[in-house]
Amino acid sequence: MTDDLRRFGYLRAMAAAPWLRPGDPAGNVHELLKALERARGAKASLLLLPELALTGFTCEDLFFSAALKQATRAALARLVAATAEGGTTVVVGAPLAVADGRMFNAALVLAEGRICGAVPKSHLPNYGEFYDRRWFTDGDGVELDVADAELGDFRLAARQLFRVGGAQVALEICEDLWAPDPPGARHALAGADLILNPSASNELVAKAEYRRDLVRMTSAQRICAYLYASAGPGESTKDLVFGGHLLAAENGVVLGEGDRFGLQGSDLLVDFDLEQLRHERQRNSTFRAARRSQPYASVPAGQGLPLSDSLRAVAPHPFVPDDEAEFAARAQEILAIQATGLARRMLSVGEPKLVIGLSGGLDSTLAFLVALDALAKLDRPAQDLLAVTMPGPATGDRTLTSARALAACAGVQLLEIPIDAAVAQHLADLDHDPEVHDITFENAQARERTQLLFNLANKHGGLVVGTGDLSELALGWCTFNGDHMASYNVNASVPKTLIAYLVRWYARHRADPRFAAVLDDVLATPISPELVPGRSDDEVAQHTETLVGPYELHDFFLYHYVRHGSAPAKIRWLAGRAFGDRYDSATLDRWLTDFLRRFHSQQFKRSTLPPGPKVGSVSLSPRGDWRMPDESPPPKF
Repeated sequence: MTDDLRRFGYLRAMAAAPWLRPGDPAGNVHELLKALERARGAKASLLLLPELALTGFTCEDLFFSAALKQATRAALARLVAATAEGGTTVVVGAPLAVADGRMFNAALVLAEGRICGAVPKSHLPNYGEFYDRRWFTDGDGVELDVADAELGDFRLAARQLFRVGGAQVALEICEDLWAPDPPGARHALAGADLILNPSASNELVAKAEYRRDLVRMTSAQRICAYLYASAGPGESTKDLVFGGHLLAAENGVVLGEGDRFGLQGSDLLVDFDLEQLRHERQRNSTFRAARRSQPYASVPAGQGLPLSDSLRAVAPHPFVPDDEAEFAARAQEILAIQATGLARRMLSVGEPKLVIGLSGGLDSTLAFLVALDALAKLDRPAQDLLAVTMPGPATGDRTLTSARALAACAGVQLLEIPIDAAVAQHLADLDHDPEVHDITFENAQARERTQLLFNLANKHGGLVVGTGDLSELALGWCTFNGDHMASYNVNASVPKTLIAYLVRWYARHRADPRFAAVLDDVLATPISPELVPGRSDDEVAQHTETLVGPYELHDFFLYHYVRHGSAPAKIRWLAGRAFGDRYDSATLDRWLTDFLRRFHSQQFKRSTLPPGPKVGSVSLSPRGDWRMPDESPPPKF
């Protein structure tokens, strides 16, 4: 659908840890040039190389050698010249001596046949195995204009943003990341989308885990992309061993990690989504408030390379973790949040009973399980939950049987109140033909059930537990002032795809065999509002996903539209990546168009939602998470 994914905010970058030898700039640049060719071949707009990669990090007193300095300048000139051939910007570490006698541990940004700028290392470690201050000067606060007859004119300063294509890139070097006042924090607040770290961090037991967590959480705190490249095994000398650790993280998520200890060197190729990061920064008021006007230079540093494909995996079910162990932990936490929220609401009104409409469908089943957990938290008996099943003109035998079995397995009182007569009387009062199965016919049933639940709650001193889920709220697939309403809706921020997984997890891990069999049957039942009669009791006349589209698609659209603020064109491209082997283009177009139409036209229902627990990063509560006009038109794509 596009010939250049950069318009969606993607940037491809490569981190490399080539085989390097300390004190051999001529040999090292040969390896660096090979890494540059690999980056170009992979269409990477950026190549990050390790700290002091031209000379090697472990040169020690050789840094003062005139021979090493001369060889370094010659190697740097070769690398600079090589960047004129293509669109890949190179960041490489090298010692940089200036006219006043100081020497800095620097990272140089090379693009289009020139040195665009250099960044000095701000924090020099001088403890343990490190003694950088023996050779280098702290770069914190340094701002120098360098004029070099051979290498050209450029600025040496930490406060620089390098524009690589549409990305804003900044640098911090090794120890800068570990320091209590890391310069990268200032870079992010100045607008850096991506922070690069050329490093030389030796390997110790458990240090890689610490380093990984540091990079991951740094990207989360700064709401940025972070690319890290450490020196490889060729730098190992005396007591130190280097592993060539390569890491990429984005807003708290590790996107990729290279193999360590490879004697042939290693590369890490990754695509960052900068548009997603910028959206997160815009919606995060704490980040915005921390911004300060700072004197940062903005330096052009290459146009980058067109990107026609993507390395990023696109999860078809973004609300559901792929890893089974992670999901088990997530399921327990979600159920705990739901039950705790409901229990707290109960405490606020005394000792109410809970009243729930138990249809035998998926949503009410999860709400039923949560209600049982809430009562258990308060040391209240299951009998304080009044489950009500209200069969009507279109109720099938299967769901009615499931409702009865659920109540029996849990030891809960089940009240059966058929609504056929009440609905017939109501339709007669409206002078509506009961054979016309239109929206009036359907909504009369939904509102009759809601009226019964609230009046029963009044009678028994109870709270009505809502059952509608996040997906239905996004689509407006609920009856206004019908199933749309409750005293407290425990499923309000749980999407349909996740509800199925939660019920399945409960059946596998918390239910006895008899109860699990009932839950399995609920999971196998087609999703239906059961508001239009079929030709027989066993026939389901309304299949929700036939009417509104597959919930897995709508949950996917909802996640990217609300969580990341993605434009419809990008969502459609992502959907093609996630579902291209299951849905054709016309189907994806149809349901995305329908999602956008429904999402915008049904906001009036979400503007008046009852309270419910927020369990994830996507919520449509009008009190804090999602506010929009009821009248806004859907966007086009």
